[in-house]
Amino acid sequence: MADQDTAGGAPSGERSDSSRKRAIHDSLERYWMSNVRIMAILTVLWLAVGLGCGVLFADVLNEYYLPGTGYPLGFWFAQQGSIIGFVLIILVYCLLMNRLDARHHAELESLRNGGREGS
Repeated sequence: MADQDTAGGAPSGERSDSSRKRAIHDSLERYWMSNVRIMAILTVLWLAVGLGCGVLFADVLNEYYLPGTGYPLGFWFAQQGSIIGFVLIILVYCLLMNRLDARHHAELESLRNGGREGS
């Protein structure tokens, strides 16, 4: 009876384990929501660069020329610019996800250890 919680009657060890599991579950939800937000933003950027600059707005961009080359900007985006944009988007995704993974891992370790030293 000494380790019974006075309010709910459940052992205090079970209560802390349950709250820790809930905190880990909440942490995983925040992680995936952040991941989805990053992917959504980068997908919109990908569409803007690939479809927008390379196809939809190519005629408008063709009024401008790439400095030093004489190539119309719309043509350049359709041929090379969108590819460079895709590679940069992949780089940004990797950097953002590495940062998110490190933050999430530190939060999970803190929750598993029972303390808040990682926050």
